[in-house]
Amino acid sequence: MSIDAAAETARLLATLSPEETARAVSYTQGGHWLLLWGAVVSLLVSWIIIRLGVLSAIRDKLERRRRRPKLVSLLVGLVYLTLSSLLTLPWSIYESWWREKQYGLTSQPLAGWLGEAALSGLISVVIGAVLLVGLYFLIRHARRWWWVWGAGLSAVVVIVMLLVSPLVIEPLFNTYTPAPNGAVRDAVVELAHKTGTPDDKIYIYDGSRQSDRYTANVSGLFGSARVAMSDVMFAKGADIAEVRGVVGHEMGHYVHMHSLWMAGILILLAGIVFFAIDRLFPLARRWLGAGRVGEVSDPAGLPVLAAVAAVIGLLLTPVMATMTRTIEADADRFSLEQANEPDGLAKALIKTAEYRAPSPSAVEEFLFYDHPSVESRVRRAMEWKAAHPPGSAAD
Repeated sequence: MSIDAAAETARLLATLSPEETARAVSYTQGGHWLLLWGAVVSLLVSWIIIRLGVLSAIRDKLERRRRRPKLVSLLVGLVYLTLSSLLTLPWSIYESWWREKQYGLTSQPLAGWLGEAALSGLISVVIGAVLLVGLYFLIRHARRWWWVWGAGLSAVVVIVMLLVSPLVIEPLFNTYTPAPNGAVRDAVVELAHKTGTPDDKIYIYDGSRQSDRYTANVSGLFGSARVAMSDVMFAKGADIAEVRGVVGHEMGHYVHMHSLWMAGILILLAGIVFFAIDRLFPLARRWLGAGRVGEVSDPAGLPVLAAVAAVIGLLLTPVMATMTRTIEADADRFSLEQANEPDGLAKALIKTAEYRAPSPSAVEEFLFYDHPSVESRVRRAMEWKAAHPPGSAAD
């Protein structure tokens, strides 16, 4: 029986009510504006911290008798990161909790969100301050080429976090329970054997604690990989075909080492950002009125550095979106080839449309979407189904 991929795609998209589609469009397009306003908030926070003068005061006090560059970098970094977290807290509450609550994407109470935000902030401040010591060491000693060495430092950090985060950090926020024996576990183990993914760490975690988003992931590198499925999947009625389709996609990220590809590209982008900071720092320092800040090697100039990084990061949004969108498309292909569950993958994708408008314009998708649109992903799944009918070699 032949399949009309376009008609099947339209039929699946039509399972979303007009109200659901309108809400998804509103949420998604509002998220685009958040990118701009987030950069504006970063600039405002940098300006406020400079006006407070606290970082320069700490530097001057510590270096009153002799230079202590490492200690200055550490303490100034701790104070800056703490101040920045506190000043951006109202914006973070709006962006990450209130807005999610308004669109029905979380049931987490504010107290719970604040507790997790405090823990996450503490981890970020401690790790960030240590990294800033290393960065400013490179700026002082590598001089004109510090941005190259800074990109190398970024490489080390990314790799370490890929290894450590699933084992140490993620369990602080969620409970990971081994998937019970049964059809779901059997399907995942079978697919793991087929794709060469480790099958000894298959978990279901309480993702509903933070979000109502339908999701799964395969995290870790090499033999440390862990398959984790959010309980939201099953609360939203995921069947075996959906599980195979979704987990097959996530296994594609692991088998094709997308995390390492992403790390490599992020390192190149880090080099670009550091280079831009090096060149634009004097201009940004003048515009922000940071008269007490020295050269780029002065840790008291952290707000200036952060302001430049925020602007460059905003401009790089289409680059980042294209990079991740390409990787996500490759993971979809992997799932279709290995799991061969086009209907299951398509049904799961429709369930993600509540937080990702399914049919954006080509320009909107290029500029902002870090995944291919739901419509295009479903259409590709239906095209695969049409080209690989039951009983074919790929079945």
